[in-house]
Amino acid sequence: MAWILRRRRRVRRVSSKSRIEFQLLKEQARTRVTERLEHFNEHYRFKYNKVFIRNTRSRWGSCSSKHNLGFNYRVAKISPELLDYIVVHELCHIKEFNHSQDFWSLVAQTIPNWKHLRKTLRSRTL
Repeated sequence: MAWILRRRRRVRRVSSKSRIEFQLLKEQARTRVTERLEHFNEHYRFKYNKVFIRNTRSRWGSCSSKHNLGFNYRVAKISPELLDYIVVHELCHIKEFNHSQDFWSLVAQTIPNWKHLRKTLRSRTL
């Protein structure tokens, strides 16, 4: 993997294969994520702002303090059960911006087998 130095920061050079895959799967990922967010937010009723689809190396999803949700484009390639877990996980961070017991109780309201799904997801590589 090649690294380049840009403004005192190391930046990973993305392969053309990865770039092409990202462009092909980005909108498919956005569609899947948006559908599931709408579905689960009927239960939670949380207010979120923007939804980003990115090519991240080490995260499946993220939630910012501004309630923007970010997802890895590779969610387009995973099972519906794992996608649901990722979506609910990030959605619940809007209310609980941590991994406390209250946070996991929120997740368990719609994903009761979250422990198994979390373990499955951690065994996968991005």
